[in-house]
Amino acid sequence: MQRRRFLALAGTGAAGSLAGCGGSGGEAGRSLREHPAAAGLDGLPRQGPLDGHAVLTFEDPSCPRCRAFHEDVVPAIRSNVVDPGEGAYVLRTYPVVYPWGEPATQALASTHARSDAAFWSLLDHYFSNQDQFDADNVLDRTETFLDSRTDLDGAAVVADAENEAHDEAVQGNLDAAEAADLGRTTPTVLLFRDGQYVTSANGSVSYDLIAETLGVDG
Repeated sequence: MQRRRFLALAGTGAAGSLAGCGGSGGEAGRSLREHPAAAGLDGLPRQGPLDGHAVLTFEDPSCPRCRAFHEDVVPAIRSNVVDPGEGAYVLRTYPVVYPWGEPATQALASTHARSDAAFWSLLDHYFSNQDQFDADNVLDRTETFLDSRTDLDGAAVVADAENEAHDEAVQGNLDAAEAADLGRTTPTVLLFRDGQYVTSANGSVSYDLIAETLGVDG
């Protein structure tokens, strides 16, 4: 908890900055499984196969730039990378922007432990209704959403979130960002072409950059 509260003091950084091969995010050519940002890879929320390209993101449900990325860029990643089997979209929640992002991230971890589909639905809900949440209401609204829109017991998920029952997953994301020296700008996007690290970018990241780096359809 103490480390997360320290990280949460930081906001988003410069828009669309590119880390490059020698910048934060790791050395070019390092494999996905060897990269510190991908620690615990098999347990992370993922769409698509891991035997091709990979788009590994650090996103905060409370971050406006993450919302724009999720709404404007992620659909293209799914259409051009995930659906054709070209690679994977892998997500790490990273609560460093607004205070409600921390309990939301706990709820996402507790949801993912129960249902992958419900995790993605809840994440969509957070981004789509971002301006309706604050630290006081996020868990109540989460319970209502899960009860009405998924097969999960919303009260049980919220109880786990309040008790930090899946805090190991939340802390693992923070530790991975620190180990990879990613800083606190969200979203941060790491790109692996054919499983090898190429570069990272953060802030207002475009799909064109992703497509060009991975060599996929734009």
